[in-house]
Amino acid sequence: MPAFGRLWPSNSVQPIRQVYVQTNASRAFFLVAMVTGLAVTIACTAKPEVRATTGSSRGDIALASESTAVSARVPPGATLASILHAHKVVAAEAADIVAKVAAVFDLRKVRVNQPYRLTLATTSGAVRAFEYEIDGDRFLRVGRSSGGADTPLVAAVMPIPKTRSVEVVTGQIDRHTFSLVAAMDAAGETIDLTLALAEIFGGEIDFNTEVQPGDRFELTVEKQYRDDHRFAGYGPVLAAEFVNAGRRVRAVRFTPDGGSPGYFDDRGVSMKRFLLASPLKFQPVVTSSFSRARMHPILREVRAHLGVDYRAPAGSPVVAVADGVVLSAGLSGGSGQMVHLRHGNGLESEYLHLSSIAVRPGARVRQGEPIGRVGSTGLATAPHLDFRLKKNGGFINPVTAHRQMPPSDPVPASQMTAFTLVRDQAFERLASGAATSAARRANN
Repeated sequence: MPAFGRLWPSNSVQPIRQVYVQTNASRAFFLVAMVTGLAVTIACTAKPEVRATTGSSRGDIALASESTAVSARVPPGATLASILHAHKVVAAEAADIVAKVAAVFDLRKVRVNQPYRLTLATTSGAVRAFEYEIDGDRFLRVGRSSGGADTPLVAAVMPIPKTRSVEVVTGQIDRHTFSLVAAMDAAGETIDLTLALAEIFGGEIDFNTEVQPGDRFELTVEKQYRDDHRFAGYGPVLAAEFVNAGRRVRAVRFTPDGGSPGYFDDRGVSMKRFLLASPLKFQPVVTSSFSRARMHPILREVRAHLGVDYRAPAGSPVVAVADGVVLSAGLSGGSGQMVHLRHGNGLESEYLHLSSIAVRPGARVRQGEPIGRVGSTGLATAPHLDFRLKKNGGFINPVTAHRQMPPSDPVPASQMTAFTLVRDQAFERLASGAATSAARRANN
């Protein structure tokens, strides 16, 4: 089977191959010119791919096509059944395909704009193969069990072939790249890597308020590519360093025996604190700080402001700052749509003015899990998040509270030797790669 990445060519028509016949020069020239001209004609008039078969290497050229392949994307409102019907697949065969696909894939998860490819026998119209890209990692394939036209169709979900490489990414905060998002974009990376880095250092650095010009970062990350060399996403960040206001913070990925992968500093202390520094991943601005006396922007009277207001675009994801249980989730007077979580150690958190809510009362949530989106419901003049934190029933300043919280469990003493080896190798690779990148930039 060809690599999945090749199933969606940039042009849905592939030119017919030139066929060279061992005969006299004039006849050879005539045949090549004839086939080339035919290819140009088909390319200008037909959209499906046509797979041609040839006759004997010494006889006449046979152009009888065996199959036709159509590459397209799922239109709005389409289902697998409607896609097959649109391509005039016989009803009985379409029903067979739908039944077999349903046994291995949830048909409700067919998504608009995802690519698919359907190959039909030219003479009979029978389906030879159907392939649909589920996501960046998997595709659905329907094909004949042994390749013959009369053999049963078989459906399977298969991995998309990928290659992986470890690469170094560096960036800095300055007047041109004034945020982590902008700096990562200038480095040629996507928002996914920005979020990954913010999550690693979220217990140490508040990327909403503490990033400033002169800060810099470097990291090693696994990148994935399809067989056609298209970028296919990130694997884990292996090691990272962030210099914030002259303070160097480093993290390395390590998996303790019998445990889950985590990030630890040079001494094996977990980077994960009980609380995240912020319920927003990146770039919002603090518009109102924690205060016992603040002029309310709508009521125009002095009131305590028992949280922190973050200005952020409407719809920005809001995440839980710690593991917890949802006490309430819904409309709450002037607070608009609000989520109220209870955590351990006597802590509670509140998230106000949300545009939408992603959790329900009684549900358990994990640190970093989305619970809603930024909005302006209730008494609010513009989209923002009012984030509040309680300790034993009393409100406390969220900006400073996370620094006072202990980190999660460190690397066990029995595994420090293994951790030290992983750490040293990871940071040696990071330093070497960063130096190479710097030299390359200097030469350019």
